[in-house]
Amino acid sequence: MSLKDKLIVVLGGSSGIGLAVAQAAAAQGARLVIASSNSARLSGALAALPPGIEGRALDLTDAPAVKAFFDSIGAFDHLVYTAGESLKLAPIEDSDLASARRFFDLRYWGAFTAAKAAHRSIRPSGSIVFTSGVAGARPRSGWSVAASICSAMEGLTRALAVELAPVRVNIVSPGVVNTPLWREMTSEARDALYRAEAQRLPVGHVAEPQEIAAGYLYLMGQTFVTGQTLAIDGGGLLV
Repeated sequence: MSLKDKLIVVLGGSSGIGLAVAQAAAAQGARLVIASSNSARLSGALAALPPGIEGRALDLTDAPAVKAFFDSIGAFDHLVYTAGESLKLAPIEDSDLASARRFFDLRYWGAFTAAKAAHRSIRPSGSIVFTSGVAGARPRSGWSVAASICSAMEGLTRALAVELAPVRVNIVSPGVVNTPLWREMTSEARDALYRAEAQRLPVGHVAEPQEIAAGYLYLMGQTFVTGQTLAIDGGGLLV
């Protein structure tokens, strides 16, 4: 179950949960390639990671570019997909369809494209770990786009776990996490969200990226789990 010397590709590894996954895997001795469409964030991430980790700029909505990326890497062990821009939550009557489709392009179709391009290069003992969120199981008003993407990702996970076996396919479903995901909110609104969640959750706090990253490492190392959704939500689904 050790990740030492395993080659892990983290798509969306330049910030938030993806960067935390890369840091935790590197601490276990894994070799890593991280990719992001944001060159500035990519440079910052590489500065925060140990030497020797490779970083590449990649548009995850560009299917030919994604295929070329994986062709250049060759055989590897684990694929982690955490890419996603900030979701703008809104009632359905105020939702912009073009914007909603863009979110699906990166969060769902980007993941689908990555799995399609990468799966033949993943070693049989390896895995894919996707990302959803508890919005799929416990949506709130105005979360129609977020909930739809999360539910679609979990369905994709179960289907690919069957189709791509023996490669394992799982998904992490985080609750509210202190990451740049919420950067579109004002600092006051963001702090209010964190306080409200901390008061609501049984654990009494919102998650830090490192707490969520541990779930990805578990799913990469656990060889007897596939097709599963791992909720790391501080008990949010219970209350």
